[in-house]
Order: sequence, then structure tokens, then C-alpha cells
Amino acid sequence: MFCNGMGVPWCMEGWMTGEEQNVVSMVERSRARDEAQINDLLEYWKTLLNQGDLPARSEIEPRRIEHLLEYAFIGERVTDRLAKLRVAGSHLSDLAGMPVSGMPIATMFTQSAREYLADATEKLFTTPAVIRLDMRARGSVWAEEMRGQMILLPLRSDLGDITRALGAMVTQGRIGRTPRRFDIKRVVVTPIDLSAPVTTPAVPPVTVRRPAPAPVDVAASVPRRARPMPDLRPDRGARPAGPKLRLVVCND
Repeated sequence: MFCNGMGVPWCMEGWMTGEEQNVVSMVERSRARDEAQINDLLEYWKTLLNQGDLPARSEIEPRRIEHLLEYAFIGERVTDRLAKLRVAGSHLSDLAGMPVSGMPIATMFTQSAREYLADATEKLFTTPAVIRLDMRARGSVWAEEMRGQMILLPLRSDLGDITRALGAMVTQGRIGRTPRRFDIKRVVVTPIDLSAPVTTPAVPPVTVRRPAPAPVDVAASVPRRARPMPDLRPDRGARPAGPKLRLVVCND
């Protein structure tokens, strides 16, 4: 704080140069755009609700969400706490560094985050509920920190059971070296009341904040082999153990 010569105090806090304003604007604009993509998918899903009943997988029309296909995916329930990716957009494959169709959704997350994902997956299909995740991938020498959001929306299969999900995964930041795996910073669960003819979730959302993950003993988590693997070669098979040279003495 200083005086301008006329006795009027001036505070410089909050002042920015034009360049700094542009940087902040770009960050906020990117975040708002990604949030809008998640909300667009949610609004499309709401248009498919029929008298409070969940839409079927066969009702999803890719042309209606063409601008979201890069980030969208269809999930399938495998167990009560596990779902796999049946069809996934290219952005998920870019994050994983490989095609992810047919792989568990948990592949996109760190080991410590998968328990929270399992809890959310169970509520997604059994409650049912809309699930929103706030995520963060730690930075390293080879990749910068990333943040992102994921949404999971329950669907019915052709048999009528709730075993499918429409979802999207949107991130901010450069991908860098892959695979990128995310921690879960926040879980928002919005239960759906199917007993009433409503077009939006009627039950207030429940936010579950995850605690800081406990340190992982890497050495203890690596499985040890009970015995060494044999030296296998495609042309000779397993090489027998023992000396490779044998001394033969001939006195003739």
C-alpha cells in the first residue's frame, strides 16, 4: 500500500499485467470447457430418461454426442465393484498409451484410488446413482501434473438389468509419458429415485472426500518367484542344468 501524492492509499494486491491476465483466462477457459463437456453428457443422458426409468444402452445415439466421442465411453458391469470399458474414445487410449477397450476402468487409476472407484461403481449400479469424480495425476520429470473429471451414468442392458454405464473422462494438461494414472480427490454420488416419474435425480448428492493415501511399501508389494524361470529358447527349449563342458581323457 502506498500514497499517490494526494493522500489516497492504493493497494497493488490483485493487479496483474496484461500477459498475466491472459494466462489466468486461458486456464479458467480450459477448465470451464472441460466442465461443460461433462455437463453436456449429463444433460443428454437426462433427455433419455423415460418416466423416471433409466435409458437402455441401445438408446445411445453417437451422433447426438459427436463432439464428446473423444472422451466418452460405455462401461459394463463385471462384478458388484468392477466394470470394464466396452467402447472407449481416443482420449482414454492416449492417456493409457494403448487401446483400452475391454480393460477395467480401474486401469486409468492408481492402486490407492481403486478402492474408492470400487465403492463408486457399486453405488452406480445398485443404488443406482450418478457418479462424478475429481482426479489428479502426479507430475514427474517426464510428464506434468494433470487434473480431470469423470462422470458415470447408469444404463440398462437389452435384458433390462442395470449393468451398463455411459461415461466421459476429460483432463487438463499435457499427457507426456504414458501411462497416466489418476488419484481420486473427490467423489460425488447423486442417487436416482426410480419410484417417481422424474427427469432429474431427486435425492441430494453425497460428497465423499478421500483421505490422504497411506505410504505403500513397494518392496513388499512386489511378488517374488518361488524359483527362477528356466532359460527358454524357441529352438532348443529348456536348457538342462549342470556344467556346459565335460573333460574326456583318452590314454590310447
